[in-house]
Amino acid sequence: MVNNFEFNTKSGSNSWALILGGSSGLGFASAQKLAKKGLNICIIHRTRRSKLKEFESICESLRSGGVEVAAFNKDAMSANTVAEMIQFFKDNNAEILVLLHSIAKGNLKPIYSEKAEEATLTGKDFLLTAEAMAVSLYDWASAFAKAKLFKENGRILTFTSEGSTKPLPNYAAVSAAKAALEAIVRSLAFELAPLKITANCIQAGVTDTESLQLIPGSAVLIEQALARNPQGRLTTPQDVANVVYLLSKPEASWINGAVIPVDGGEHLR
Repeated sequence: MVNNFEFNTKSGSNSWALILGGSSGLGFASAQKLAKKGLNICIIHRTRRSKLKEFESICESLRSGGVEVAAFNKDAMSANTVAEMIQFFKDNNAEILVLLHSIAKGNLKPIYSEKAEEATLTGKDFLLTAEAMAVSLYDWASAFAKAKLFKENGRILTFTSEGSTKPLPNYAAVSAAKAALEAIVRSLAFELAPLKITANCIQAGVTDTESLQLIPGSAVLIEQALARNPQGRLTTPQDVANVVYLLSKPEASWINGAVIPVDGGEHLR
């Protein structure tokens, strides 16, 4: 049994982190960090079969450290999944300390192209991307708040990017979704304050994850980030997970409605 737990003071704690889209990248790094600090973990994920064995192996290693890890390979966009997870938490007398939204599902197409054969964004692409990367956070946060499944001083956290305010090639739909996500977080922070639930965005620097590699021209983004960053390196998933952990601690309870850069100073220029 790990003896340096910070969140759980004894076995059988009912405090959990619910992580949406947590099978890789920033979400999974955060799950591992929080589990190692003693928080039980529930992950809603869509993992490819080729990656599932590795994912399950890491989950099992976290369990061996003395926490509970529940992983559900389900569609986080489904209302049925939300209802099932509410029942799971009720059945296990569990409460959410941290709701972490890490869903990366968007259309990466240009707005305009001279190439007749190249697909460009449609209005539906914008709507589907916003639903996955922004509105889904509201659906989960609202449902669990109404079900009274947040602990007092519960935290809602999510990931945004500089693309919410700066245009990037092929990023328009995601950019709009990230801007909407930040607006939703501000409103959650404001309207859930009477429940002592806070909501914040982490603006991660350029991080070499599977999601980044899906963006056309990602190699150029990496090169530019390295040139801009005063510390001369990219942000890592572990850098971001460290801040998820910090924002989950009792000392961070007065941070609310913020967009917090976690990029080593990359945003400064």
